[in-house]
Amino acid sequence: MYQLNVNGRDVEVDVESDTPLLWVLRDELGLTGTKFGCGMAQCGACTVHLDGAAARCCVLPVDSVAGSQIKTIEGISAEGPHLLQKLWIAHQVPQCGYCQSGMIMAAIALLAENPKPTEDDIDAAMTNICRCGTYPRVKAAILAASEVAR
Repeated sequence: MYQLNVNGRDVEVDVESDTPLLWVLRDELGLTGTKFGCGMAQCGACTVHLDGAAARCCVLPVDSVAGSQIKTIEGISAEGPHLLQKLWIAHQVPQCGYCQSGMIMAAIALLAENPKPTEDDIDAAMTNICRCGTYPRVKAAILAASEVAR
């Protein structure tokens, strides 16, 4: 039995210790915004926040995250769409949409750490893979969010 804090809510899950956090979120808690992509922490579709930092949860065993504050795409804003979600739409970032929750979670973590990123900072931080190739739009949305936040 593991005690987790997910999106500000304490939950208890009864899973094996090596169960990846991704499957706990999706299968045990019904939070399906976090996606399975590669299963090797390479693509970023499974990006969530652990104590505010972006983390790829497809390879994180649940026993390694007990005690952490876990935030998923479902928990980023209680007041409706998050600023980055609005800018994602305004900049027409989503195509198929599969990678977008992980991209947004990575972008939020980037802006929390570096509120005024340069294009090079964005290129270095945004290592999530988008098969649709919307990287220029992702960069534009992040830069716009940086401007709004100022």
